[in-house]
Amino acid sequence: MAEPLQKKLQGELEKYQQLQKELGRAVAAWQKLETQLTENNIVQEELNLLDESNTIFKLLGPVLVKQDLEEAKSTVGKRLEYITGEMKRYEQQGRELGGRSSSGSSWGTSSTSCRPSPERPKTFGDTPKNLGTPRKSWTPPIPQKSPLNSVKIPQN
Repeated sequence: MAEPLQKKLQGELEKYQQLQKELGRAVAAWQKLETQLTENNIVQEELNLLDESNTIFKLLGPVLVKQDLEEAKSTVGKRLEYITGEMKRYEQQGRELGGRSSSGSSWGTSSTSCRPSPERPKTFGDTPKNLGTPRKSWTPPIPQKSPLNSVKIPQN
């Protein structure tokens, strides 16, 4: 009787660990996109300070190439739209993974979730309404002890 329960527990533990890995990858990708969003917001702010008399260069490999101001603004604007869309996609993926890890198992609750802890402001799922506003970076909540972490599986 203990053998089927042990196999079920091992299977649930493996699923849970896989979900944690996927959630970690989604969070890492989202944080990278958030950094890119901040950098591109800074570039956009700087471009808005320029006029047509200023010379703008674009780095292509080891070469600086002259670029038109409107073209540069357009490129940065499109890049910001793309990054924001990708952030929404990863946010949704993080919510789905967090939901699966907390409700998909009959063994307990998740130790990792996309919900912010009470002491930190929510920024993971917030898409900026004003792309020029700086945002605080999101950090995963502190893991809680899970019943799956305390189970010892004997090795034969």
